[in-house]
Amino acid sequence: MLQCASSPLPSSLTVKPRLLRNLLLPILLLLLTLGFGYGGYLISEGAGTRALIETGERQLELHARGVESEISRYTYLPSLLELESSVTRLLLDSTPAHRERVNQYLEGLNRRAGSRAVYLLDTSGRVLATSNWQDPDSYLGEDLSFRAYFQDAVQGRPGRFYGIGSTTGEPGYYLAHGLVHGGRIVGVAVVKVKMEALEERWEKARLQAFVSDENGIIILSSDPTLRLKAVRPLSDQDKERLARSLQYYWWALNEWQPLSRQRLADGVEAISFPPQSPEGDGHRPVSYLMQSRQLNDTPWNFTLLTPVQDLRREAMIHGMLAALGFAVLAFLLIAWNERRKVIATRLAAREALEQANNALERRIAERTSDLRASNQHLREQIRERRQAEDTLRKAQDRLVQAGKLAVIGQMSTSIAHELNQPLAALRTLSGNTVRFLARGRLDVASSNLEAINDMVDRMGRITASLRAFARRADDHGQARLGQAVDAALMVLQVRLKQVPVNLHRDYPDARLAIDQTRLEQILVNLIANALDAMSSQEDRQLWLEGRTEGTDRYRLVVRDNGPGIPPDTRRHLFEPFFTTKPGELGLGLGLTLSASLATAAGGNLSVAYPEAGGTAFELYLPLLPDMEPPA
Repeated sequence: MLQCASSPLPSSLTVKPRLLRNLLLPILLLLLTLGFGYGGYLISEGAGTRALIETGERQLELHARGVESEISRYTYLPSLLELESSVTRLLLDSTPAHRERVNQYLEGLNRRAGSRAVYLLDTSGRVLATSNWQDPDSYLGEDLSFRAYFQDAVQGRPGRFYGIGSTTGEPGYYLAHGLVHGGRIVGVAVVKVKMEALEERWEKARLQAFVSDENGIIILSSDPTLRLKAVRPLSDQDKERLARSLQYYWWALNEWQPLSRQRLADGVEAISFPPQSPEGDGHRPVSYLMQSRQLNDTPWNFTLLTPVQDLRREAMIHGMLAALGFAVLAFLLIAWNERRKVIATRLAAREALEQANNALERRIAERTSDLRASNQHLREQIRERRQAEDTLRKAQDRLVQAGKLAVIGQMSTSIAHELNQPLAALRTLSGNTVRFLARGRLDVASSNLEAINDMVDRMGRITASLRAFARRADDHGQARLGQAVDAALMVLQVRLKQVPVNLHRDYPDARLAIDQTRLEQILVNLIANALDAMSSQEDRQLWLEGRTEGTDRYRLVVRDNGPGIPPDTRRHLFEPFFTTKPGELGLGLGLTLSASLATAAGGNLSVAYPEAGGTAFELYLPLLPDMEPPA
C-alpha cells in the first residue's frame, strides 16, 4: 500500500490541469475586458447624457426666451390703434376718405413696426382697412369672422392665434385687440407677425428645434420637412375640427412619430427615427435627446433636439479605452508573473509598454496644442468681429451727421456767394465815404453810411439763418409754423433765385410741439427736394397747404408739380443713403432724417402721389395741448 501511495501520477493527469488553465485564462481575460469596456461605455454614456441635458437646458431656456421675446415685442401694437382718432372715426363712420386715411396710417405703422400686416375689422368681422391695401392680395373686404382671434377680441379677450392666411396662404402669428369707444367694442385691431426670422436664426446656428401649438402641430421648425406635422396622434374629430377652422389652410396634418422614445426625466426624452431621415447615417436609426418647455403666456411648447451620435461615439471610445486599460493592466500582471521566468520577455513587455505610453502622451500633447491654437484663433476672430462692428457703428454715425453737414455745406456755399456782393459794395462805399469826408461832402457820406448799415443788417440776417439751422436741437420744444417757413425760405433764398418758383401759401399759423430748428430743418429738406425735382422745367409751382385735424394734430402738405417719383423707387424713399441725385448733390439722408425728426416729436412724415402729377409730402405734427386750434 505504501508503494502504491508513493507511486508517481500518470503523465496524462499532470498535463490536463495546465491545458485547462491555458484555455480558461484567455477566455476569462476576454470576458473581463468586455465587461470593463461595457462598464466604461455605460458610465461615459450616463455622464455624457447628463452633460447634454444640462447644456440642452441652458440652450432650451435661451432659445425659448428668444421665442417669447419675439412674440411679446408686438403685443402692444394692436392696442396702439385705440389711440389713433382716425381709426375710431372709420369704425363709427365708414367713409372712403376715412378708409383711405386709415389705410395710409396702417401702411406706415406696419412699415415702421416690421410686422407682416396690420388691419382693422368691424364687429361683424369684415376688414375695413389694412396696411396691404395696395397689394393684389389685399385683405380689404375679407370676412374673417370665423377666425378664433376675432371671436376672442370682439368679446374683450386678447386674441392670440397662429395659422395660415386664407388670402395669401402665408403662415403668421395673429394678435388681436378689441377697440373700445364709449364703453363698448366698436372694432378689432389685428397684427400679423412673421416668425420666419426665428427659423432662420436656428438654421444659421445649426440648431434642431421646433415649436408646437396647443393642437400639437409643429408651426415653427429649423427643419422645413417637420413643419405642420402633428407631434401626437390626432383623432378623426380633431382632424375634422382643424380642417373646418382653416387654421392650417388645406395642409394635410401628418403625424410625426419616432421609432422609439424613452423618458429620462421631466421634459426629457430619448427618441430615435428611421435611417431615411436626412440626418441618418447609413442604416442606423438616428437618435436624439428631446427636451421640451412650455412658453410663457402661450399654450405653445418649445422643443430642442440634440443628436446623441457623437455622445455614443465618445462613450464607445471611452469603453474601448477602459477595455484597453484593463487589457494593459492584465498584460502587466501577466508580464510581472512571467518576469520570474523569462527576463527577456519582461524587458520586451516593458519596452512595448513605454512606447505605447509615449505615443499616447504625444497624441495627448498634440491634441492639447491643437485645442489651444483653436481657442486662440476663435478669440482673435471674436475680437476682430467686435472691432468691425464698432467701426461700422461709428461709420454709420458719421454718415448720419454727414447728411446734415452736407446740407449746411451747400447752404454755406450759397450764402458765401450771396455775401460776396455786399462785401464788394461795402469795400466801394467805405472807400468813397473816406474821399467824400475829405472833400466835406457830408450828405453823400451820410447816405453811403446808411447803405453800409443796410448791407450789414442783410449780411447779419443771412448768417443768423445759417447759425440757427446749424445748431443742435432737442426732441422736444415748440415752434411757430409761419416763422419756420420764413426761416427755411431765407436759408434757401439763393436756390430760389437760381430756380424761381411760384409759391402758394395756404395755411393758418400754428404752434407745434417740435423744436423750432428741427421744424426748419424738415422744411428745408422738403422744399429743397421740390426745387431739385422741378429744376429742369419752366413752369414751377410749389404749394404749402396746412390745416388742423381734430384738436391735437396739424397736417402740412408740401406739394410740387414736378415729374413725380418712379414707382420702382417709391418704396426706397425713406431708406438711409438712397438717393436719385448725383453723388455730389446728396447723401440720401434728407428724407430719413426728416422722418426721424417728425417721429421723435410724436408725428410722422409720409408721401402721396396726386393724380394731377408731382409729389406731395404730408407732415403730421402734434399741436401744443394748451393752444386753441387755428380757425
